[in-house]
Amino acid sequence: MIETSQLSKRYGRTTAVDGISFAVGAGEVMGFLGPNGAGKSTTMRMLAGFLAPSSGSARICGHDVAAAPLAARRCLGYLPEGAPSYGEMRVQAFLRFVADAHRLEPATRLRRIAEVVERLALASVLGQRIDTLSKGFRRRVALAAAIVHDPRVLLLDEPTDGLDPNQKHDVRRLIREMARDRAIVISTHILEEVQALCTRVIVIAQGAIKVDSTPEELERRSRYHGAVSLQVGDSVAARSALEGMQGVKAIEAEETGDRLVVIPVAGAELSAAIGERLAMRGVACADLRRERGRLDDVFRSLTLGDGAR
Repeated sequence: MIETSQLSKRYGRTTAVDGISFAVGAGEVMGFLGPNGAGKSTTMRMLAGFLAPSSGSARICGHDVAAAPLAARRCLGYLPEGAPSYGEMRVQAFLRFVADAHRLEPATRLRRIAEVVERLALASVLGQRIDTLSKGFRRRVALAAAIVHDPRVLLLDEPTDGLDPNQKHDVRRLIREMARDRAIVISTHILEEVQALCTRVIVIAQGAIKVDSTPEELERRSRYHGAVSLQVGDSVAARSALEGMQGVKAIEAEETGDRLVVIPVAGAELSAAIGERLAMRGVACADLRRERGRLDDVFRSLTLGDGAR
């Protein structure tokens, strides 16, 4: 449903996006990650038809974005960075305007506006001007506009930016529901979002794809995959008990100071052994858990050029 082939964007001597190729099918939610300036938003804008590629191609539901832009946009819902809209318009009038721009029939327009208003809890602000809304409400209005025509493909740039925890939960649930028969790309800096929503991850840096994988596979590349974290009352005594233990590669203290992270030698399973060792030495511990791996650890190693560990 989304296809790119050697997609590139250059500004003079500067290459913002450097020949990237990927495809996203129905039912996939792809997290598009990268540091600032990596080329994420430029790629999203090319997919949405707002920027012409310097070379390569992009297709939405089989329609070339450059050669058949209207056909591509009919299949596409796009939430841009910053959620731009017409601030002087009232929410209801704005949603009607967007629905009319997509040429929805009157009955369909009424039904779809009612559905997005309910799904994004906008009933209380329908009569307000958009420029009077909070950042969170503006974000929700922009998302409603992106999905009002029931598109098959969604490009969402920071979809939960500015939302409170309850609103984030609701929007993530909506995205999961829509993903059943759609292709969705989410550009985000929030790694928690990737773990909550995405079935696949592409990490981009300096305009090039560094990895295309699943969140679970990336977690396994983390040095913290299989690590054991635990809360301790006496970190000095706990370290003394665990240092030199078979299968232990390193011991790190968390920033809070009352938690330790025990990093295993590859393949070692330490959870039970750590509990037994501390009990034998009379060291109290609590909340002992085995970690799946940390995406932020892998993200840093990929985007700083060190390679995944």
